[in-house]
Amino acid sequence: MLDKINKYIGEVAQFNATKINEIENFRVKFIGSKGIIKNLFGEFKDVPNNEKKLVGKALNELKNAAAEKVKTSIEALESAQGEKGIYGDLTRPGAPVEIGARHPISIVKNKIAAIFSRIGFTVSEGPEIEDDWHNFTALNLPEYHPARDMQDTFFVEKNPDLLLRTHTSSVQVRYMNEHKPPIRIISPGRVFRNEDISARAHCIFHQVEGLYIDTDVSFADLKQTLLYFTKELFGKSKIRLRPSFFPFTEPSAEVDIYWGLETETDYRITKGTGWLEIMGCGMVDPNVLKNANIDSEKYTGFAFGMGIERIAMLLYQIPDIRMFYENDVKFLEQFKAES
Repeated sequence: MLDKINKYIGEVAQFNATKINEIENFRVKFIGSKGIIKNLFGEFKDVPNNEKKLVGKALNELKNAAAEKVKTSIEALESAQGEKGIYGDLTRPGAPVEIGARHPISIVKNKIAAIFSRIGFTVSEGPEIEDDWHNFTALNLPEYHPARDMQDTFFVEKNPDLLLRTHTSSVQVRYMNEHKPPIRIISPGRVFRNEDISARAHCIFHQVEGLYIDTDVSFADLKQTLLYFTKELFGKSKIRLRPSFFPFTEPSAEVDIYWGLETETDYRITKGTGWLEIMGCGMVDPNVLKNANIDSEKYTGFAFGMGIERIAMLLYQIPDIRMFYENDVKFLEQFKAES
C-alpha cells in the first residue's frame, strides 16, 4: 500500500492544468467523496500495526498535497486569465479616463489673482493660526473692540494669544513688517469666524484682500483699481462707494456694483435695487502704518477685501454657501469647463 500511495504522490506533483474543468476532474479523482484518498483511508484499517505509522504519514502527505495542488492550480489559472483579459486585445478602445474639475472657490480665486497680477499685484500668503498682534492689535483693533469677542473668534484653548485668523489682513501686517514700500499685494486664503452656518454664512470661508502702499497714493487710485477689477471680473462698468467703518482704514467704504434689472433673477438678488455689495475698502489708517514701522508722513496706501464665496455665488448664481463644502460630485462637475 505504501508503494501505491507514493505513486499517487508523484502523480499529484506532476499534475498541471490549463482549464478549470481539468482541475475539477483532478479534485473529484483524489479528494471527492468517492475519490482515491477516501478509498485509501478505508483500506488503512487492514494495514499491519507495525506499518500503520509509516503508511498513515504517507497518506496524510498525499491528502495535503492534493488539496494544495487544487488551490495553487486554481490561483494560477485565474491569474493567467486576468492577465489575458488586461493585455489580450490591444486593439480594443481604452476605458474612458474621468477628468476632474477645479473647485469653484479655486477657480474664482485664480481669476481674481490673474486680474490683479496684470496691474502689478503679487500674491502673499501667511499662517492660518495667528497671534493677537498680527490679527488684531497691529490692525488698530483695541482690546475692547467687539471683533475680539469670543462669539466671533476661535481662540486656541491652551494659549489665549493664539487664534484662527478672522481675516487675511494679518498677512498684510506680516508683509509690511518684512518689506519696505512700494508694496502691492493681494492675500487670498481661508479664514474662520464663530458664526452660525446658514445659506448665506459659514464659520469657514475664503477672502482675498489687497494692499497698495507708496508715495502719493490717493482714494482716486483706489476707485480706479476697483473699477478696473469689476470690469474685468463681472463685465460691469458702474460702481458706487458708500461710507462705512473699518478699524484699519480711514476713510472706509463699501463697494457696490450695478448688476442691473434685466431679468427676474436680477430683481431677486438685488432686492429690486439693481445694486450688489461686493467688498469693503478704504485708505490704510496711519496707525496701521506706524505699527508696521512705515513712515505715515511719507507713505499712504489703500486696502480692500472681499469674500471669495460671495463672488462665486454671484458669478455662478449659487443659492447656498454650504454647497461649496459638501463635496457633491454632481455640483462640482458643473465647473469642468471652467477648469
